[in-house]
Amino acid sequence: MIAIMSLQLLLPERLSLGPRWMMPAIEAAILVTLLIVGPTKLDAEAKDARIIALVLVGVLIAANSTTLGFLVTRLLREGGVVAGRTLIFSAFAVWGTAVVAFGILYWEIDRGGPVLRCTPDHARPDFLFAQMQSPGATDRPWTPRYFDYLYLSLTNSTAFSPTDALPLTLRAKAIMAYQSLASLGTIAIVGARAVNILK
Repeated sequence: MIAIMSLQLLLPERLSLGPRWMMPAIEAAILVTLLIVGPTKLDAEAKDARIIALVLVGVLIAANSTTLGFLVTRLLREGGVVAGRTLIFSAFAVWGTAVVAFGILYWEIDRGGPVLRCTPDHARPDFLFAQMQSPGATDRPWTPRYFDYLYLSLTNSTAFSPTDALPLTLRAKAIMAYQSLASLGTIAIVGARAVNILK
């Protein structure tokens, strides 16, 4: 998250939704929320903290999508006037922010969230991981951790499809489809144009 915040500060002012510092401030709020008010037991406070985290992640994804829209619009309007390095740095910041944000979103929604997921009475799974299909693959009972969801987000952003974890619910499929389309727009449109300008 700290690396992504640093990348966001490098975005040009006209590609940011509001002042340049606003996106890093949103990301810092998510980080603080997840680290400080992260629940350690299941109670009303844990439910409130999870709702706050989901709202903050939703705001981050919406703001990042707006930045991607600004990038594409600027590219279509200004064409060759836009500096290639600016486009590459901006595209990388948008793409990296999306990978982290969707990783957090997957971590928060799957089977009722990180706390409920560790209990026997969790909600039905949104994702089917390979370890869930082969219980003998691990020495002890396995439950996905944040890095598993970050990896899911990373592979969905690069391959535009699931690799080792399959979406099971309609909401998981819809979120993954949205992430794939946003990533495709970032890499195929913005990234390809930036490389072309650099040539």
